[in-house]
Amino acid sequence: MKIGSKAMSFPRKIAELRKENGLTQKAMASKLDIHVSQLKRYEAGTSQPTLDVFRKLVLALHVSADILLFDKQRGPDEDLRLHFEAASKLDPDEKGVIKEIMEGMLLKHDAKKLRSLQKQAV
Repeated sequence: MKIGSKAMSFPRKIAELRKENGLTQKAMASKLDIHVSQLKRYEAGTSQPTLDVFRKLVLALHVSADILLFDKQRGPDEDLRLHFEAASKLDPDEKGVIKEIMEGMLLKHDAKKLRSLQKQAV
């Protein structure tokens, strides 16, 4: 979705993503198992979907819930996401090692940032 520098409202995101997926309002309403007039209300911002319909929206639009609710997807970048998915299949001991390595890298990063701030203050 091409949001640009401005935040896009939830109703506008639904409409833009629907169009990007090549769906008419009627086709989208059918995927959501709702009447087209209800989808029009969502896109106009006069109504909010139920949790069940929101879940269907996410699936039909092929996006994460974060994309619809926030300006960008939260979580790891795409390249890290693949590594996290692979790591989730490791046994508990191996996951513990990965966690310790990550914690060490994060501490190193924080220390480096702190040193940089201290140098700037001097």
